[in-house]
Amino acid sequence: MMHQMQAMIATGAGKPLAPITRPVPTPGATEMLIEVSACGVCRTDLHVVDGDIAADYPVVPGHEIVGRIAAIGTGASGFAIGQRVGVPWLGFTCGLCGYCRSGRENLCDHPRFTGCTRDGGYATHVVADARYCFALPDRFSDVEAAPLLCAGLIGWRALRLAGGAPTIGLYGFGAAAHILAQIAVWQGRSVHAFTRPGDARGQDFARALGCTWAGASDQSPPQPLDAALVFAPVGALVPLALKATRKGGRVVCAGIHMSDIPSFPYADLWEERSIQSVANLTREDGTSFFQIVEQSGLVTTTTSFPLSHANHALASVREGKLKGAAVLVPK
Repeated sequence: MMHQMQAMIATGAGKPLAPITRPVPTPGATEMLIEVSACGVCRTDLHVVDGDIAADYPVVPGHEIVGRIAAIGTGASGFAIGQRVGVPWLGFTCGLCGYCRSGRENLCDHPRFTGCTRDGGYATHVVADARYCFALPDRFSDVEAAPLLCAGLIGWRALRLAGGAPTIGLYGFGAAAHILAQIAVWQGRSVHAFTRPGDARGQDFARALGCTWAGASDQSPPQPLDAALVFAPVGALVPLALKATRKGGRVVCAGIHMSDIPSFPYADLWEERSIQSVANLTREDGTSFFQIVEQSGLVTTTTSFPLSHANHALASVREGKLKGAAVLVPK
């Protein structure tokens, strides 16, 4: 086993990631040491680097981790040395607070989050709590599987909160939406994709994945939506999504951070429309999501970057230049 590891570390809010070399950590009792094969670059990583959300600096970002187990703690179970696993955003919950005891561990009062309050996967190695890791479908390569660990998981939770809505809108057609669109189409829903104005490439991509309609975020869809899922961190999209939603419909805000939502007329909310946020995920979300992944036949679209180019990958995500998801590859 290697004695030294490489990582890209966030030393403070608004600072570029810096390369570091340090000793490979030893897993605790319920933990596993994982040699990272791929790590997705999520918009949440931007919020960690920018200081939009509270992070424990210095911290290694990254919470869409795919790798193979190199060592297992004495109290960990359910996995074997050499097995491929995925590490998601939710890295630990207390199991004792009222939220955990009522099946809502995504709202735990004392959580730890991978790549934010514990080191993540912008590295050659990472230590993760085995209780919060997932076995991954074999049909995906390491790079293809990485976006499933957050873009897929959080998107899946958002889609579940939309209920059985037959007509849905996806605002912001990036890593999460390109996965969720395929699942929703497979479920028989009519999917409307909203991109940045002028993003013809993104709209073509959405239509290629089976979306019924694709247009700019400031356009009205050809029919009212039963539910709208907002993935872009732009608060101004919420009133637009609300106006596009029919009576009794729901707008689900799927990001961990969003700019302020501007005021809007009460009439746009009236008739039992609702706005709801998504917070984190539960392990059950992961179990149900990977079952759907196996059934639906979805594919992920990715662009790979070497680990040392993490800052460039983050900039590409920030600028919306990519089709699908960005993924860092340590080797």
